Amino acid sequence: MDYLGELNAVVKRERALRQKFYEEITPEHKWEFINGEVIMHSTATAKHSVIRKRLERLISTWVDVKHLGWSGGEKVLVVCQRNDYEPDIVFFGPKKARSIRPDTLKFPAPDCAIEILSKSTQKNDRGIKFRDYAAHGVAEYWIVDPVKEIIEQYLLGEDGGYELVLKARDGTVQSSAIPGFVMPVRAAFEDQENLKALWALKP
Repeated sequence: MDYLGELNAVVKRERALRQKFYEEITPEHKWEFINGEVIMHSTATAKHSVIRKRLERLISTWVDVKHLGWSGGEKVLVVCQRNDYEPDIVFFGPKKARSIRPDTLKFPAPDCAIEILSKSTQKNDRGIKFRDYAAHGVAEYWIVDPVKEIIEQYLLGEDGGYELVLKARDGTVQSSAIPGFVMPVRAAFEDQENLKALWALKP
């Protein structure tokens, strides 16, 4: 059996599908390309959307005020070696931020990625994305559970894999990849806590 020939055929097919994916994706939906398949995600729940908004507001305010780089949310297509993802929130430090232009459509692996779990995404968020983000040098990865209201913070270890450094429903979370960024965990889940944290970030 020609295993090499079969492998080359699979790679060629996947490359063609990925190119088609790039040509057909639209800004109206959240699309990802994972293991040779196009994944269109279902509409997010109100709670998921609000948590993402709270986190993005805090992070983008801090990044902008301190001129730390570039942050974005949801419709940022991160291109990895084989797969393409749209994390809920991303942060790029100054070095990577310099490569981002107004017309950028494909982004490099960020310095920090945040995924908010849902029933349709949690398997990938804790599986292939978890491994892929680590393999591509994403220094910090947060997994946010909107049901249990927990933030898990992972940092790259010496072996190149992620190490859990925080899993909490309250207290504070301090970013390693975003210099100086500290927020109460509850600011992701409660409006008043979010507004208080936002106010504290302003110069």
